[in-house]
Amino acid sequence: MKRNRFHIKFQLNGVSFSSVDEIITFASIFSDEIHQFLKNWFSDDPYIIVKTSGSTGVPKDIKLQKSKMINSALATGAFFYLKENTTALLCLPTEYIAGKMMLIRALTLGWQLDVVAPTSFPLRGIKKIFDFSAMVPLQLENSLNSLNQIKKLIVGGGVVSKQLENKILNTTCTVFATYGMTETITHIAVKRLNNFSSIERNTSMKSLQKGFYETLPNVEIYKDDRNCLVINALEVSNEVIFTNDIVNLVSETQFEWLGRFDNVINSGGIKLHPEKIEEKLSEIISKRFFVAGIPDSTLGEKLVLIIEDSYTSNEVEVSFKLKINQLKALTKFEIPKEIYFVTKFIETETNKIQRNKTLDLIK
Repeated sequence: MKRNRFHIKFQLNGVSFSSVDEIITFASIFSDEIHQFLKNWFSDDPYIIVKTSGSTGVPKDIKLQKSKMINSALATGAFFYLKENTTALLCLPTEYIAGKMMLIRALTLGWQLDVVAPTSFPLRGIKKIFDFSAMVPLQLENSLNSLNQIKKLIVGGGVVSKQLENKILNTTCTVFATYGMTETITHIAVKRLNNFSSIERNTSMKSLQKGFYETLPNVEIYKDDRNCLVINALEVSNEVIFTNDIVNLVSETQFEWLGRFDNVINSGGIKLHPEKIEEKLSEIISKRFFVAGIPDSTLGEKLVLIIEDSYTSNEVEVSFKLKINQLKALTKFEIPKEIYFVTKFIETETNKIQRNKTLDLIK
């Protein structure tokens, strides 16, 4: 990695630079974390050490090639038509890959990047218009009134609920859900969540269909014998990645995500995908929740609903059951047999729900 490897148009918080040392020195003024990352990025080491989120296992440090990270940045720029002088907002923590990649995209593509603290209200007090940003669902939820300040937004780190999808239908900001992981250097596919009638200049985005993920350039996908997604993306990973994500392949470049293989519930011989059931339930449940299977002497596993709520009563439970039974989107097998309330879900460091550990609270 050459020390002078950055785009001449790159700006950080409105400041331009003529050397790597200037960038590193400037970063030291406002963020120790970004300062340290940039020192590592511009070092002669061909790798960067990145921490995984821990959402699908124990958090761990992995080595990512800098050249692969640059390839990922180039793919994002090409797919979303984000060229030099793109104005972008970094409001994610740079401790993890999503935040790091916003910096690398800006450095590689010549963006004008503004950095703000990674809070739950990233647009609070900001009046500027941005071409691009990345958020988690909670940040999106808390930015609805200001969302028109962003032209294109990618959302990762959690599922965007149906209720939240409905809230972004009338915004001019085009919002995309992302599919990816640390090992694939963030997203390798995106799903448009709104503005389906808008016409894009970039032909790669015209094929995006409602409900399906579209792969970025140079990504090959197929399924293994478990119906789980397999990713062959040599531009960002030296290895073929076998995931635990059950998918329906729509085309060579599109897939529908059905849920995690390790979350599948076998209830009386019927295989249930919790994530698809949760998508339907999110229309009527505003609090955090998830569904899971617990042992049952008759069914093997029975479907249960766990809701994060500190206040519960028989009336509340009856109300939930009534709403669920009236939800036409659910099949009879997808109706939870029991409802449990937990005061506080157990989470990972990145605030993702740890299902199994939370489930232990009701046993």
